[in-house]
Amino acid sequence: MIYNLKGKLTVCDVNFIVVECGGVGFKCFTSLNTAKQVGEIGKEVNVFTHLAVREDAMDLYAFATTAELDAFKLLITVSGIGPKAAIAILSELTPDRLALCIASGDSKSITAAQGVGKKTAERVVLELKDKIGTIATEAASATVSNLQNNVAGSASAEAVEALVSLGYSQADAALVVGSLDSSMSVDEMIRHGLKELAKNL
Repeated sequence: MIYNLKGKLTVCDVNFIVVECGGVGFKCFTSLNTAKQVGEIGKEVNVFTHLAVREDAMDLYAFATTAELDAFKLLITVSGIGPKAAIAILSELTPDRLALCIASGDSKSITAAQGVGKKTAERVVLELKDKIGTIATEAASATVSNLQNNVAGSASAEAVEALVSLGYSQADAALVVGSLDSSMSVDEMIRHGLKELAKNL
């Protein structure tokens, strides 16, 4: 259907934007992340779209990047996740961040999205864990691959578990540990991980 819209941004609201193309204003529901990226009202924008067709409505969803569009399409394949819930998740998490949460099993971070409960977040992790490579950038893909290859009982897995027990999220801990040399001891990984995580506070 409509792959993208290129035109003047005439409205930028919390939940939607309006892009004027050839004198027609297209209302597009969107995430907070996209709303922050599209720019100022009156400027030309190019957004990537998905048309959701229901019995009683045809809603257009727009995204600043193809990565976010791909993440949206993946999310709505999960049972119990509709377009609104997918938008809520992408308002909280960038595609890379979402990929890292799924790879590390961090369903808790996904529950930060409005209207997404624990069971729904766990389904997202379970159903998308083998598909997330399609939504992560090249840099994040390497970390995702490392996380998926970590086996229980490995130094990396133990270090992640220790950092989580200290109050850090699974995704943050996994991201930091995944960037460290795998030959390090658990203690070294924890020590370096704490230093890196402290920088982000």
